[in-house]
Amino acid sequence: MAISIESARSIFPGTLAASIVPATIESFNQLNAEDQLALIWFAHTEMGKTITVAAPGAASMVLAQGILDQIKQMSAISQTQVMCDLTNRADTPICRSYASFSMNIKLGFWYQLGEWMAQGLVAPIPEGYKLSTKAANVLQAIREADSGQQITILRNMVLDMGFDPNAPGSYEKIEDPVVVPTDMASRSKVKIEGIENPTVFDYINNMNANDFEAAIELFDPEGALQPPFQKPILGRTAILAYMREECQGLKMMPEQGIAEAPDQGYTPVKVTGKVQTPWFGASVGMNIAWRFLLDPQGKIFFVAVDLLASPKELMNLVRG
Repeated sequence: MAISIESARSIFPGTLAASIVPATIESFNQLNAEDQLALIWFAHTEMGKTITVAAPGAASMVLAQGILDQIKQMSAISQTQVMCDLTNRADTPICRSYASFSMNIKLGFWYQLGEWMAQGLVAPIPEGYKLSTKAANVLQAIREADSGQQITILRNMVLDMGFDPNAPGSYEKIEDPVVVPTDMASRSKVKIEGIENPTVFDYINNMNANDFEAAIELFDPEGALQPPFQKPILGRTAILAYMREECQGLKMMPEQGIAEAPDQGYTPVKVTGKVQTPWFGASVGMNIAWRFLLDPQGKIFFVAVDLLASPKELMNLVRG
Protein backbone atom coordinates (compact mmCIF):
# COMPACT_ATOMS: atom_id res chain seq x y z
CA MET A 1 0.00 0.00 0.00
CA ALA A 2 1.33 3.41 -0.97
CA ILE A 3 2.37 5.71 1.88
CA SER A 4 0.05 8.71 2.30
CA ILE A 5 -0.57 11.37 4.92
CA GLU A 6 -3.75 9.52 5.88
CA SER A 7 -1.92 6.23 6.40
CA ALA A 8 0.89 8.05 8.23
CA ARG A 9 -1.58 9.27 10.84
CA SER A 10 -1.97 5.70 12.11
CA ILE A 11 1.66 5.10 13.04
CA PHE A 12 2.16 4.05 16.65
CA PRO A 13 -1.59 3.50 17.16
CA GLY A 14 -1.12 2.60 20.83
CA THR A 15 -0.39 6.25 21.66
CA LEU A 16 -3.10 7.39 24.06
CA ALA A 17 -3.95 11.06 23.61
CA ALA A 18 -5.72 13.04 26.34
CA SER A 19 -9.33 12.60 25.23
CA ILE A 20 -10.44 14.72 28.19
CA VAL A 21 -9.31 17.83 26.29
CA PRO A 22 -11.56 17.65 23.19
CA ALA A 23 -14.42 16.25 25.29
CA THR A 24 -14.23 19.14 27.76
CA ILE A 25 -13.94 21.74 24.99
CA GLU A 26 -17.00 20.26 23.26
CA SER A 27 -18.96 20.48 26.52
CA PHE A 28 -17.77 24.07 27.02
CA ASN A 29 -18.89 25.04 23.51
CA GLN A 30 -22.40 23.78 24.25
CA LEU A 31 -22.82 26.18 27.18
CA ASN A 32 -24.59 29.50 26.80
CA ALA A 33 -22.54 32.72 26.74
CA GLU A 34 -23.20 33.55 30.39
CA ASP A 35 -22.00 30.18 31.61
CA GLN A 36 -18.96 30.30 29.32
CA LEU A 37 -17.90 33.65 30.75
CA ALA A 38 -18.46 32.48 34.31
CA LEU A 39 -16.52 29.30 33.65
CA ILE A 40 -13.55 31.23 32.23
CA TRP A 41 -13.58 33.37 35.37
CA PHE A 42 -13.77 30.42 37.77
CA ALA A 43 -11.12 28.50 35.84
CA HIS A 44 -8.86 31.57 35.82
CA THR A 45 -9.34 31.96 39.58
CA GLU A 46 -8.78 28.30 40.43
CA MET A 47 -5.84 27.77 38.10
CA GLY A 48 -4.13 30.80 39.58
CA LYS A 49 -3.86 28.88 42.86
CA THR A 50 -1.94 25.98 41.34
CA ILE A 51 -0.54 27.27 38.03
CA THR A 52 1.44 30.49 37.70
CA VAL A 53 0.48 32.30 34.52
CA ALA A 54 3.24 34.47 33.11
CA ALA A 55 2.37 38.12 32.53
CA PRO A 56 1.92 38.85 28.80
CA GLY A 57 4.88 40.38 27.04
CA ALA A 58 4.52 44.09 26.34
CA ALA A 59 5.62 43.69 22.73
CA SER A 60 2.82 41.24 22.03
CA MET A 61 0.04 42.94 23.94
CA VAL A 62 0.56 46.36 22.35
CA LEU A 63 -1.34 44.89 19.40
CA ALA A 64 -4.45 44.47 21.56
CA GLN A 65 -3.94 47.23 24.09
CA GLY A 66 -6.12 49.76 22.30
CA ILE A 67 -9.14 47.47 22.42
CA LEU A 68 -8.45 46.50 26.03
CA ASP A 69 -8.27 50.17 27.01
CA GLN A 70 -11.50 50.80 25.13
CA ILE A 71 -13.24 48.05 27.12
CA LYS A 72 -11.75 49.35 30.36
CA GLN A 73 -13.41 52.76 29.79
CA MET A 74 -16.88 51.27 29.15
CA SER A 75 -19.71 51.00 31.63
CA ALA A 76 -20.04 47.67 33.46
CA ILE A 77 -23.07 46.74 31.36
CA SER A 78 -21.19 47.46 28.12
CA GLN A 79 -18.16 45.50 29.33
CA THR A 80 -20.32 42.47 30.02
CA GLN A 81 -21.96 42.85 26.61
CA VAL A 82 -18.58 42.87 24.86
CA MET A 83 -17.56 39.65 26.60
CA CYS A 84 -20.90 38.05 25.74
CA ASP A 85 -20.45 39.16 22.12
CA LEU A 86 -17.07 37.43 22.05
CA THR A 87 -18.51 34.13 23.29
CA ASN A 88 -21.49 34.45 20.94
CA ARG A 89 -19.18 35.22 17.99
CA ALA A 90 -21.20 38.34 17.21
CA ASP A 91 -20.28 40.46 14.20
CA THR A 92 -18.89 43.55 15.92
CA PRO A 93 -15.66 45.51 15.34
CA ILE A 94 -14.17 44.23 18.60
CA CYS A 95 -15.10 40.63 17.80
CA ARG A 96 -13.55 40.96 14.33
CA SER A 97 -10.35 42.36 15.82
CA TYR A 98 -10.22 39.63 18.46
CA ALA A 99 -10.65 36.88 15.87
CA SER A 100 -7.66 38.26 13.97
CA PHE A 101 -5.37 37.93 17.00
CA SER A 102 -2.83 35.15 17.31
CA MET A 103 -3.32 32.56 20.04
CA ASN A 104 -0.80 34.26 22.34
CA ILE A 105 -2.55 37.62 22.01
CA LYS A 106 -5.92 35.99 22.73
CA LEU A 107 -4.52 34.43 25.88
CA GLY A 108 -3.06 37.77 26.89
CA PHE A 109 -6.37 39.49 26.18
CA TRP A 110 -8.31 37.26 28.58
CA TYR A 111 -5.46 37.27 31.10
CA GLN A 112 -5.69 41.07 31.24
CA LEU A 113 -9.48 41.06 31.46
CA GLY A 114 -9.25 38.52 34.30
CA GLU A 115 -6.77 40.70 36.16
CA TRP A 116 -8.99 43.76 35.72
CA MET A 117 -12.06 41.82 36.83
CA ALA A 118 -10.20 40.81 39.99
CA GLN A 119 -9.31 44.49 40.56
CA GLY A 120 -12.86 45.68 39.93
CA LEU A 121 -11.88 47.62 36.80
CA VAL A 122 -13.94 45.37 34.52
CA ALA A 123 -17.37 43.99 35.39
CA PRO A 124 -16.79 40.81 37.42
CA ILE A 125 -18.98 37.76 37.72
CA PRO A 126 -21.73 38.71 40.21
CA GLU A 127 -20.93 37.75 43.78
CA GLY A 128 -22.58 34.48 44.70
CA TYR A 129 -23.09 33.49 41.05
CA LYS A 130 -23.93 29.81 40.70
CA LEU A 131 -22.83 27.85 37.66
CA SER A 132 -25.44 25.74 35.91
CA THR A 133 -25.18 22.00 36.39
CA LYS A 134 -23.63 21.59 32.93
CA ALA A 135 -21.09 24.34 33.55
CA ALA A 136 -20.24 22.93 36.98
CA ASN A 137 -19.57 19.56 35.34
CA VAL A 138 -17.18 21.20 32.88
CA LEU A 139 -15.37 22.97 35.72
CA GLN A 140 -15.04 19.66 37.57
CA ALA A 141 -13.59 18.04 34.45
CA ILE A 142 -10.99 20.83 34.31
CA ARG A 143 -10.16 20.27 37.98
CA GLU A 144 -9.59 16.56 37.31
CA ALA A 145 -7.25 17.16 34.38
CA ASP A 146 -3.50 17.41 34.94
CA SER A 147 -1.86 20.81 34.67
CA GLY A 148 -0.72 20.37 31.08
CA GLN A 149 -4.21 19.32 30.04
CA GLN A 150 -5.72 22.24 31.97
CA ILE A 151 -3.73 24.85 30.10
CA THR A 152 -4.60 23.21 26.79
CA ILE A 153 -8.29 23.34 27.69
CA LEU A 154 -8.00 26.98 28.75
CA ARG A 155 -6.21 27.79 25.52
CA ASN A 156 -8.89 26.18 23.40
CA MET A 157 -11.73 27.79 25.34
CA VAL A 158 -10.75 31.21 24.00
CA LEU A 159 -9.38 30.16 20.61
CA ASP A 160 -12.52 30.34 18.49
CA MET A 161 -14.23 33.30 20.14
CA GLY A 162 -14.87 36.47 18.16
CA PHE A 163 -16.14 36.79 14.62
CA ASP A 164 -14.71 34.67 11.79
CA PRO A 165 -11.66 36.53 10.43
CA ASN A 166 -12.38 35.18 6.96
CA ALA A 167 -15.76 36.93 6.82
CA PRO A 168 -16.08 39.66 4.16
CA GLY A 169 -14.69 42.98 5.34
CA SER A 170 -12.88 41.53 8.34
CA TYR A 171 -9.43 42.63 9.44
CA GLU A 172 -6.21 41.00 8.34
CA LYS A 173 -4.59 38.46 10.61
CA ILE A 174 -2.53 40.03 13.38
CA GLU A 175 0.50 38.02 14.45
CA ASP A 176 2.89 38.21 17.37
CA PRO A 177 6.15 40.03 16.67
CA VAL A 178 8.55 37.55 15.13
CA VAL A 179 11.07 36.22 17.64
CA VAL A 180 14.65 36.33 16.38
CA PRO A 181 16.13 32.83 16.30
CA THR A 182 18.67 32.05 19.00
CA ASP A 183 22.21 32.56 17.70
CA MET A 184 24.07 29.36 16.90
CA ALA A 185 26.60 29.71 19.71
CA SER A 186 23.86 29.93 22.35
CA ARG A 187 21.70 27.04 21.16
CA SER A 188 21.33 24.02 23.38
CA LYS A 189 21.18 20.51 21.98
CA VAL A 190 18.77 17.89 23.27
CA LYS A 191 19.56 14.28 24.05
CA ILE A 192 17.03 11.51 23.42
CA GLU A 193 17.54 8.08 24.88
CA GLY A 194 17.16 5.43 22.17
CA ILE A 195 17.28 7.84 19.22
CA GLU A 196 20.18 8.75 16.94
CA ASN A 197 18.31 10.13 13.93
CA PRO A 198 19.77 13.54 12.96
CA THR A 199 16.52 14.84 11.42
CA VAL A 200 14.63 14.36 14.68
CA PHE A 201 17.38 16.09 16.66
CA ASP A 202 17.59 18.96 14.17
CA TYR A 203 13.83 19.44 14.21
CA ILE A 204 13.59 19.76 18.00
CA ASN A 205 16.77 21.85 18.32
CA ASN A 206 15.59 24.27 15.62
CA MET A 207 12.14 24.57 17.16
CA ASN A 208 13.67 25.33 20.56
CA ALA A 209 15.74 28.05 18.92
CA ASN A 210 12.67 29.61 17.20
CA ASP A 211 14.45 28.90 13.91
CA PHE A 212 11.35 27.89 12.02
CA GLU A 213 12.88 28.48 8.59
CA ALA A 214 15.53 25.86 9.37
CA ALA A 215 12.90 23.52 10.86
CA ILE A 216 10.70 23.72 7.79
CA GLU A 217 13.60 22.74 5.51
CA LEU A 218 13.59 19.38 7.30
CA PHE A 219 10.12 18.60 5.86
CA ASP A 220 9.34 16.81 2.64
CA PRO A 221 7.77 19.45 0.33
CA GLU A 222 4.52 17.45 0.52
CA GLY A 223 4.87 16.78 4.24
CA ALA A 224 2.45 17.50 7.06
CA LEU A 225 2.37 18.49 10.72
CA GLN A 226 -0.56 17.44 12.90
CA PRO A 227 -0.96 19.59 16.05
CA PRO A 228 -2.79 18.13 19.06
CA PHE A 229 -6.48 17.43 18.33
CA GLN A 230 -6.28 19.07 14.89
CA LYS A 231 -6.20 17.92 11.30
CA PRO A 232 -2.82 17.73 9.54
CA ILE A 233 -1.40 20.98 8.18
CA LEU A 234 -0.16 20.26 4.67
CA GLY A 235 2.86 21.71 2.91
CA ARG A 236 5.83 23.80 4.01
CA THR A 237 4.18 27.20 3.55
CA ALA A 238 1.20 26.38 5.77
CA ILE A 239 3.36 24.62 8.37
CA LEU A 240 5.73 27.59 8.58
CA ALA A 241 2.79 29.96 9.12
CA TYR A 242 1.53 27.72 11.94
CA MET A 243 4.96 27.57 13.57
CA ARG A 244 5.34 31.34 13.52
CA GLU A 245 1.94 31.86 15.12
CA GLU A 246 1.75 28.97 17.58
CA CYS A 247 5.27 27.80 18.43
CA GLN A 248 7.27 30.85 19.45
CA GLY A 249 8.92 30.41 22.82
CA LEU A 250 8.13 26.72 23.24
CA LYS A 251 10.68 24.62 25.10
CA MET A 252 10.65 21.01 23.92
CA MET A 253 12.26 18.54 26.31
CA PRO A 254 12.32 15.06 24.72
CA GLU A 255 13.33 12.23 26.99
CA GLN A 256 13.33 8.95 25.08
CA GLY A 257 12.26 7.41 21.83
CA ILE A 258 12.07 4.41 19.54
CA ALA A 259 12.68 3.96 15.81
CA GLU A 260 11.03 1.15 13.88
CA ALA A 261 12.25 -0.66 10.77
CA PRO A 262 11.58 1.24 7.52
CA ASP A 263 8.48 0.34 5.47
CA GLN A 264 8.88 1.16 1.77
CA GLY A 265 11.79 3.37 2.80
CA TYR A 266 9.71 5.36 5.34
CA THR A 267 10.93 5.21 8.95
CA PRO A 268 8.56 5.61 11.93
CA VAL A 269 10.07 7.30 14.98
CA LYS A 270 8.29 8.04 18.26
CA VAL A 271 9.68 10.40 20.90
CA THR A 272 8.14 11.25 24.26
CA GLY A 273 8.90 14.09 26.66
CA LYS A 274 7.55 17.40 27.88
CA VAL A 275 6.88 20.85 26.44
CA GLN A 276 6.84 24.11 28.36
CA THR A 277 5.06 27.17 26.99
CA PRO A 278 6.04 30.83 27.49
CA TRP A 279 2.63 31.43 29.06
CA PHE A 280 3.07 28.98 31.91
CA GLY A 281 6.84 28.67 32.11
CA ALA A 282 8.81 26.03 33.94
CA SER A 283 6.01 25.37 36.43
CA VAL A 284 3.99 23.34 33.94
CA GLY A 285 5.15 20.73 31.47
CA MET A 286 2.76 19.12 29.01
CA ASN A 287 3.32 15.38 28.46
CA ILE A 288 3.89 15.07 24.72
CA ALA A 289 4.58 12.43 22.08
CA TRP A 290 6.02 13.27 18.67
CA ARG A 291 5.22 10.63 16.04
CA PHE A 292 7.50 11.07 13.02
CA LEU A 293 7.41 9.36 9.66
CA LEU A 294 10.61 10.09 7.75
CA ASP A 295 10.76 9.65 3.98
CA PRO A 296 13.53 7.70 2.16
CA GLN A 297 15.61 10.90 1.95
CA GLY A 298 15.37 11.41 5.70
CA LYS A 299 12.92 14.33 5.43
CA ILE A 300 9.86 14.64 7.65
CA PHE A 301 6.91 13.32 5.68
CA PHE A 302 4.62 13.51 8.70
CA VAL A 303 4.85 14.44 12.36
CA ALA A 304 1.98 14.30 14.83
CA VAL A 305 2.22 16.10 18.17
CA ASP A 306 0.05 14.37 20.78
CA LEU A 307 -0.89 15.62 24.23
CA LEU A 308 -0.73 12.40 26.23
CA ALA A 309 -3.44 11.00 28.45
CA SER A 310 -1.22 10.54 31.50
CA PRO A 311 2.41 10.72 32.64
CA LYS A 312 2.73 6.94 32.30
CA GLU A 313 2.17 7.36 28.55
CA LEU A 314 5.66 8.86 28.41
CA MET A 315 6.92 5.30 28.77
CA ASN A 316 4.63 3.80 26.14
CA LEU A 317 7.07 3.35 23.27
CA VAL A 318 5.67 0.30 21.52
CA ARG A 319 3.35 -0.06 18.56
CA GLY A 320 -0.19 -0.69 19.84
